Amino acid sequence: MIKIAKFGGSSVASAEQFRKVKAIVEADPDRRFVVVSAAGKRFSADNKITDLLLLVNAHIQYHVDCTSLLADIEQRFVDIAEELGLKWPVREKFELFAKNIKKHSPEYIVARGEWFTAHLMAEYLGMPFVDAADVVVFHHNGEVDMERTAARLKDVMVRQGSFVLPGFYGATVDGQIKLFQRGGGDITGAILARCIDAGLYENWTDVSGFLSADPRIVENPRSIRRITFDEMRELSYMGASVLQEEAIFPVREVNIPIQIKNTNRPQDEGTIIREKARLGEDEHLITGIAGKRDFISVHVKKAHMSGEVGFVRKALSVFERYGISVEHIPTGVDSFSVVVNGADVRDSIYSIVTDIRRELDPDDITMVDKLALISVVGRNMSKRSGTSGKIFGALGEAGVNIRMITQSSQEISIIMGVNNDDFERAIQVIYNRFVRDEMVTAS
Repeated sequence: MIKIAKFGGSSVASAEQFRKVKAIVEADPDRRFVVVSAAGKRFSADNKITDLLLLVNAHIQYHVDCTSLLADIEQRFVDIAEELGLKWPVREKFELFAKNIKKHSPEYIVARGEWFTAHLMAEYLGMPFVDAADVVVFHHNGEVDMERTAARLKDVMVRQGSFVLPGFYGATVDGQIKLFQRGGGDITGAILARCIDAGLYENWTDVSGFLSADPRIVENPRSIRRITFDEMRELSYMGASVLQEEAIFPVREVNIPIQIKNTNRPQDEGTIIREKARLGEDEHLITGIAGKRDFISVHVKKAHMSGEVGFVRKALSVFERYGISVEHIPTGVDSFSVVVNGADVRDSIYSIVTDIRRELDPDDITMVDKLALISVVGRNMSKRSGTSGKIFGALGEAGVNIRMITQSSQEISIIMGVNNDDFERAIQVIYNRFVRDEMVTAS
């Protein structure tokens, strides 16, 4: 089975981390194709190479000297090469890059973080280096040309047998460097897995997979060993993310599982993400709990609204006019609410309410701010009767006032709105009642 091993910035931040990567790759002969991000932080106060290169671009844009900044970036790569005894001429290559820095596009400059990191990693692993600009093909509209990309990757796979590929960037057919969004190294790994028909996409990072709740809120939360793509999307949308969300689509479409693993603790099982859970695997009632604070709900009420064609559409068009993304739309017979991120409407909410009042003439329109949303996710909740009532009952017993309730169309998540002040307590109550208690019963 072919495994794609993608290593994030923290996994390649120093010579010590390079050694961990080598041990992981050499431990499994199926790991013949490696994707790397740019060197990340070595410690909490450190800087990511990508952030430093973005700062270089800003210096160039505002005609500020960036000589010392470039020297710092160069030294990061030189330190790794010297400590590992690498022969690739990193200093000469970087000095040539720095000398011509103003001739390059911002995308080219930022992509050099992955380019230099991958060159060093390729020598250290004894694998060929393949430039992403030669194999990952973008259309000019920013979308990946999967047909051309697949053809090029399969060709180099046959010729090389193994390789190290820098993540985060590719190029148009005329050679212009194009970047994915931040975290795009995950997308590169997924595209590679799809294009060469891998059996598994391993994403190595600095955490041992997904946790069932935020460890800043819940002490020692349970690790999620298995999760479906739909469940992961639900949790990631609410902030519980260790993987760039767009990275799931290339592999999901061809049913390639993803495994999240910890470079610093490779013995940990991590989290496996599949389209569907396999029969016989452990099945928990609740897979995970995640949430965010600071939403605003605009509640619109009008008698006989359900008989007025286009009423909700007209309200949503007002939010669209202001460029506001709508999070949720809980509805009733004669009312509905539009839930939006508070930061998105900070400067426009009163104008939006005024426009809705003028254009729709509702009987009443009210706002609820400082609203937190909590998503309880689990593929098995719909199979066990009374789950929703038990969750609401537990929150009621704890004195948590539920301001809003909605459910995903796939019935794998229940989303509740509570006051910001009740956010952490609500998550703790749900976790203790439905996750921790289940763990105790199982033991």
